Parts: sequence; C-alpha cells; structure tokens
Amino acid sequence: MPVLPGAEPYRHDGGDVGVLFCHGFTGSPQSLRPWAEHLAGQGLTVSAPLLPGHGTRWQDMQLTGWQDWYAEVDRELRGLRERCAQVFVAGLSMGGTLALRLAARHGTAVSGVMVVNPAIKMHGLASRALPVLRHIVPSAPGLTDDIAKPDGRGPGTGIARPGGRELGYDRVPLNSAYSLRRFFRLVDGELPQVTQPLLVLHSARDHVVPPSDTARVLSRVSSTDVTETLLEHSYHVATLDHDADRILADSLAFITRLAPTLSKEGTATGG
Repeated sequence: MPVLPGAEPYRHDGGDVGVLFCHGFTGSPQSLRPWAEHLAGQGLTVSAPLLPGHGTRWQDMQLTGWQDWYAEVDRELRGLRERCAQVFVAGLSMGGTLALRLAARHGTAVSGVMVVNPAIKMHGLASRALPVLRHIVPSAPGLTDDIAKPDGRGPGTGIARPGGRELGYDRVPLNSAYSLRRFFRLVDGELPQVTQPLLVLHSARDHVVPPSDTARVLSRVSSTDVTETLLEHSYHVATLDHDADRILADSLAFITRLAPTLSKEGTATGG
C-alpha cells in the first residue's frame, strides 16, 4: 500500500549528536517534520521513522500492535547509536510513550528525552470495553487534527491534511487500540527506570490526552534533571500549533546543554 503524500519517514545525516523522533498513534512523521527539520538545520543527525501500519490506511494498522511500533523505533535507535556519539529521543503523544520506553530500556545509551503531551493511559468507559468490542466492530471514529490554529476544521473532525494540519487516520482500528492500552500499562510500570534528563512540554488545553497523563509521567520517572514547559496556546498536536517555535527553541537549548560536542552556535560537530 503506498504511503500517503507527506507521511513519509524523514532522515538527515548530520553530526555526531542524533535525535530519534517518534510519532503518535494513527499519525505519521508529518506531525514532527518541522521539529525534526529544525534540528537537522542545526547540524544534528535526525531520524523520524514511519511506524508499521501508519501512513497508508487504517485497515493496515489493524494488523499491527505495540510490539511492531516499538521494534521500529528500537531499530532506529540502535542505528543512530552506531552513527552518533550521543542520541536523544523525542515523541508526541504515543510517540512520547515510545520514547520513554526507549529511555527505560536503553539506559545511558539515551542522553535525554523530550516529550510533547505524552500519553500513559487510555481513558473513558470505551477503553474498558475494548477486549470485547474489538471482536465486534473493526474500528471507531478517530480524534485527529487537535490543533488550535484557526486554519482548519478544529479538533476531531476527520482525516487531517498537510499545510499546518495533522496527517492521520480518521478511524481507530480497535485491535491496535487494545494493543495500545496494554502498552500504556507496560510503560507505566517501567517509568521508574527512566533516569535521563527529561524535557516535558504539555498543552494547557488538550482534547486527546488529559493533563493527568503528564502529571503521572512526572511523578513516576526517576529523572532528577527535569524541565517542564507549559504550552499555553496549543492543543494536542502542539508541534504544528501556535507553540511550535517554543518547542523548537526549548528542545535545542535542552540538547545543547547536554551535548558537549554541540557548538555554541547550535551546530553539531563531527561526522
């Protein structure tokens, strides 16, 4: 199945500091592309893979689960580690969950973690019905394009498009949603193993992930170097929203502080 235009993976071969970007559930690297391109422009090596089952049609995702998504980012991380002296992991929503698990599992191989509106729990009564419901109906309406910018249709109104909006599925495959629920529970138990410096950026108003998820992450990780940024003007997909520039600036400052091979001008050396 061909990849939707704009949903392709993105990679840039830069210096010896690398960043792995993990996109969200039913989304694609498009939601992270400006962030990834900004850091690539500063000379960093960047990888934003397309997760299995994503970026084509929701029926393809129905055949995948958390093990497939995590295996993809784990492979990318190992590849970056071969290429770079230091590697940071970053993610949006479920991508933040993936990034946190990479940190928990890989320890000092990950130099720092940057997450935007990280998800750690599936909320609502519908989530409790998933074990049975997924055998009855294949999909449910999705919640994409949760962006405050006025140049779109607003939160949860269908498949989103490029041009400032989010590119993602307008249907949620319930087999995959059930797998995601199990993944959240797994990572919640592993959060105390996260010890790396952590940058958490979260929106004041989010129609997809409630603020309790960010609070849960902050309360359970073992990181002592924690920076928290409130994104006051954005919804869930903050990487494409009003506070996108704040995300770019804070993440670059975070990496520069922790990566000695990054010059004062913000460009990576080596390579």
